Formats: sequence, structure tokens, C-alpha cells
Amino acid sequence: MDTTTEIHALTLHAGPPASTENGTNPPRRQKNRAVRRREHLTEAEIARLRKRASQRDATMILLAYRHGLRVSELCALEWRDITDLERQARASLHVRRLKGSISGTHPLEPDEVAALRRLHKEAPDAIYVFESTRGDKLSPAGFRKMLSRLAAAAGLADLRIHPHMLRHTAGQLLVDRMPLGMLADYLGHAQIQNTRIYSRANGERFRGIWRRHK
Repeated sequence: MDTTTEIHALTLHAGPPASTENGTNPPRRQKNRAVRRREHLTEAEIARLRKRASQRDATMILLAYRHGLRVSELCALEWRDITDLERQARASLHVRRLKGSISGTHPLEPDEVAALRRLHKEAPDAIYVFESTRGDKLSPAGFRKMLSRLAAAAGLADLRIHPHMLRHTAGQLLVDRMPLGMLADYLGHAQIQNTRIYSRANGERFRGIWRRHK
């Protein structure tokens, strides 16, 4: 379920942790806020990652953050999910949401269309949009490892970047650009309270509030 655990992960077990072989208890998993400063990236940081990436990997990052895709949704994309790629003004992406979220269709921006056309030209018979070097579907683990390598190469290792941060980036960047209900539809949230985490986390909405209400 898509809940506020997307921002702050809960510990793995509700009860006491299981004992290890030597009778000691393993350490509890740290919450995300104890590991990293924030759970989203800036557009400048996205650009730094993509600059270090191959064509395939740069396109994956672009689509993941533009459309708020979970890594499993990203890796599962098939070419049949993309329509009218030859007509830039009509090109669309059908987002097949997971984890109880609502699927939908998003228009594709011109830079996305150009990047996808290049990929399709390289592998016109592929089923999956993003394939591994072996020609099969790229795995979420493979994307996760790739993202970590790019973060280190881009000087962003201290952010401890993980794939779900790309989805959070979409929510954080779009929360001031559209009504909350529209953002919920865009991200596929079945419950709008799951979308409110982005408005609560975005302090920019308070800027100038005293001047505006004098």
C-alpha cells in the first residue's frame, strides 16, 4: 500500500527482533530519515546523474522521475505501453501501477519521445523498453546498483540515493504546479492522504505568507 512509509520506512518487525545464532539480537533497521537528509532529489541532481549515464540508463532515470514510477513499474515497461511514438504531439505512456495504485496514461514530453525513439531504433524487436545486456528485462536490483554507481560518479554518494527517491522527486516538484487531487491522479494514489505528504514536506508554499495576508 502506498502510504507515508514511502517517506519514512518503518522497522522490519513490530515485535522484538529475532535472535542470531550466538544469542544476540541484530540491530534494528534504521529509519530513512536517520540515514539520509531527504527523500527526494532536485532537478539539478537528476541532471548530474543523467550526465554520467548511458543512453538507456539516462532514459530510465528521466521516465522514473517524470512519471513517478516505482522501480518495479519502470523495469516492467513494454513497448506496447507507449503509443504514437512517431507523432511527438500525441505520444503517450500507459503507466501500469502496482501496490494497489491506480494505473493511467501520461503524455510524453519531447525530450522523452526523442530518447525513446533512439532506444527503439537500437532494438526494434524488443519487448521491454529497458533491457539488460543479455537482452532480457532489466531487474530492479540491476537498476538499483546502476543508480548507486552513477551517484558515486556524480559526487552524490552522500545522498544515499535509491530508486524510490525518483518517485518522491516527482511528487515534490509537482506539488506546487497542480491541485493536490490532480497530483494524486498523476501518481496513482488511491487515497489523497498519501499525496499530502508532499504538500506537508514542501515549505515553499509558506513563502511570503505574512506579506500576502497583511
